[in-house]
Amino acid sequence: MLIAVPTPLTRNREPDLGPLVSAGTALAGVLRAGQLVVLESTTYPGTTRERLVPLLEESGLAAGREFNVAYSPERVDPGRTDHTLRTTPKLVAGITPACLERAVGLYERVCDHIVTLSDPEAAELAKLLENVFRSVNIALVNELAMLCDRMGIDVWEVVEAAATKPYGFMRFDPGPGMGGHCLPVDPFYLSWKAREYGQPTEFVELAGEVNQRMPEFCVERISRALNDHSKAVRGSRVLVLGAAYKPGVGDLRESPAVKIMRLLSKLGAELAYHDEHVPELGDLGLVSEPLDGALEGTDVAVIVTAHPELDVERVVERAPLVVDFRGVTRHIEAPNLVRL
Repeated sequence: MLIAVPTPLTRNREPDLGPLVSAGTALAGVLRAGQLVVLESTTYPGTTRERLVPLLEESGLAAGREFNVAYSPERVDPGRTDHTLRTTPKLVAGITPACLERAVGLYERVCDHIVTLSDPEAAELAKLLENVFRSVNIALVNELAMLCDRMGIDVWEVVEAAATKPYGFMRFDPGPGMGGHCLPVDPFYLSWKAREYGQPTEFVELAGEVNQRMPEFCVERISRALNDHSKAVRGSRVLVLGAAYKPGVGDLRESPAVKIMRLLSKLGAELAYHDEHVPELGDLGLVSEPLDGALEGTDVAVIVTAHPELDVERVVERAPLVVDFRGVTRHIEAPNLVRL
């Protein structure tokens, strides 16, 4: 049995293991001797052993003796086709050697490369490290983008120049903030657990906070762009292009676009959006509009998520003002175009 449930945050940015507790409690009612239970959800070190195992043992069976327990974090990137479940190395750890052997036997049927770890805690932390690494580097380039905005330097030119170095540099692009079910959440899972050991992870927490602030910066940048065209946010028709958190998918979890729209709404903007992958935003009372119709009467078009099918040339041609937070208009020079 595999457990792959959401591991979100509470309003106080602390781990919310409610879905995991519910799943573990339900499984305890049907668990039988000899079965294997694997947790795949991203979580803090100790979750499998300290939280899941006691729930499962409410069945009356002993973990590691009468049934097997392992941890194997999910490694997927929605929308990608070059790395699949079979071709992506699979991390696996068990609470006992026998549990590990059972879990490896399961995953080697569908994965070409199995990476075994000494215990679930190491595997849980490895998964967090993968995502925190991205979070920290995205925060770095986002902070650089805000500095470049103040200094009048093109951050995209800077990033592209640095990326020509063939060693010692890994490219990360700035953007309107992080979305999805992992990257915006995982730094806070790690920092929460670290406090239990009296070891604050200030660097990791700061990265999470920088990325959380990006939608606010984007709204401020939209406001300045409108002001330069003698318009206020209040009463202006703002067209948001892309509501999903990343190109090519319809996933809205932690989407920066939704956060930006909520902030703009509070400022009195008249909102519209276009996203062929997201037909409606019920919380905002909006439905996706066809691109040409959405551009009619728009005061500013904001590129937040650039889906592959988005015709950016047409957007720049038709909209009186365009603000691009993804750098997809770098090949275009136009007086009505503003980039992050």
